[in-house]
Amino acid sequence: MYTGLVHLHSVLRWVILILLLIALFQAFTKKGGLQKTSLFLLIAAHITLLLGLFQYFNNEAVGFHMIERLGGFGNVMKDSFARFWVVEHIGAMILAIVLITMARGRAKKQNYSAASWMYLIALILILAAVPWPFREGIARPWFPGM
Repeated sequence: MYTGLVHLHSVLRWVILILLLIALFQAFTKKGGLQKTSLFLLIAAHITLLLGLFQYFNNEAVGFHMIERLGGFGNVMKDSFARFWVVEHIGAMILAIVLITMARGRAKKQNYSAASWMYLIALILILAAVPWPFREGIARPWFPGM
């Protein structure tokens, strides 16, 4: 079950990135369709958040259990691998999803300037917090299971 959740979490990463780029373009250019795009982006982001939180609290290898296994939060912060999974990844992703949610509200009110900046910051946070294959020590494949 865990492998399937990781794969779904990873696939949704691509859905979010594509929808985020589309929403960003629509918000910056004030093109139509932002209402639907922002809704689909919001749904994908929140589903991914729920999957991620489930993995964070239920996976023995990474996440919340690392704090106990390493003997406290201080030791987690000294280990770059543990710090990424316990603090950096989840913190940046939650902040990005909060920004996506706020941008959806701005898009509904047709405040495209504010929405575009929130989407841009969310995109930067997501790109920084994804365990890309080229990131040494925390790398995950482009498409898990393939």
